[in-house]
Amino acid sequence: MLEAKNLNKEISIKKIDNETSNIKIFNNDILIEIVGEFNKNLIKIEKLTGTKIFFRGNSITVKGNKNSILIVSNSLTFLVNKLLVTSSIEDNDITYSIKKGEVFENMENSKNNVRSIDQVIKTPRRSVIPRSKKQSEYLKALLNEDIVISLGPAGTGKSYLAVSAAVNMLVEKKVEKVILSRPAVEAGERLGFLPGDMKEKVDPYLRPLYDALYDLLGYEKVQRKIETGEIEIAPLAFMRGRTLKNSFAILDEAQNASLTQIKMFLTRIGENSKIVVNGDPSQVDLINKNHSGLVQSSKILNNINEIKCIEFDHTDVVRHPLVSKIIKAYQQKTNDKN
Repeated sequence: MLEAKNLNKEISIKKIDNETSNIKIFNNDILIEIVGEFNKNLIKIEKLTGTKIFFRGNSITVKGNKNSILIVSNSLTFLVNKLLVTSSIEDNDITYSIKKGEVFENMENSKNNVRSIDQVIKTPRRSVIPRSKKQSEYLKALLNEDIVISLGPAGTGKSYLAVSAAVNMLVEKKVEKVILSRPAVEAGERLGFLPGDMKEKVDPYLRPLYDALYDLLGYEKVQRKIETGEIEIAPLAFMRGRTLKNSFAILDEAQNASLTQIKMFLTRIGENSKIVVNGDPSQVDLINKNHSGLVQSSKILNNINEIKCIEFDHTDVVRHPLVSKIIKAYQQKTNDKN
């Protein structure tokens, strides 16, 4: 658990009565980040918690019921700590801080739990933290296990966290290469008829991983590392026969790979290497959806101690709150049919 040493000096919370709480943030630079441009962060917290928030000077007054003002106090405490530990606050942090506050509102040790950050992955452009209990479990597995398989809907951070861990290990020279792969289902893995070299043929299928790389490293650094071979783009079909040493390899969209293909990818692992397999079983693009090997692989390998299998659901979605509701609605529709 990570907590800034001077957190107690940066924020104080005083309960006025059962419906009012006063929060003071003493550092003006921190206060500006917490409040947001045109008070946008406070407005968002108001909307999510049903409270009324008044901001003047370095004082934030919260009005609402007992539970809601506790959630806001917890949220602001977490955000101050997050800013001190990682030097940044992002839009998703606001929603996550409310969720974290809600989880611990009735716990005796809520003060310690809500302010703490489980883990931080540092990359050249930003620090990344897990935003749910499942993400925390996943990130721990990425850092400590040789092989990780994750299943879950879009927006749960599977790809982004995997790339974050890979970039971190590459920058800290714990591995020599990051390998990104994906089944090119739309091209039937026969890429010869597409224009350009292999990288240009595969790039469109790996856009989500590129977006994560650019966000964590920056465009120029990514391009340089591709040129030097530190970052490699490889279609799944081209992985056959290789042994991956000192590498962090990620197979994305693995729901579109067969059982045989996933087995082939996993058995490429060599000395000082990690392999991550990610996919969403609800988004299989194969003509015969039964040929998808992702769920089968997770069940087959689940009892091997050195392999960690993580399953996300709609509660772990960290995109727009509507994404979680959309996924839940479709899941219920599917369950009703069954």
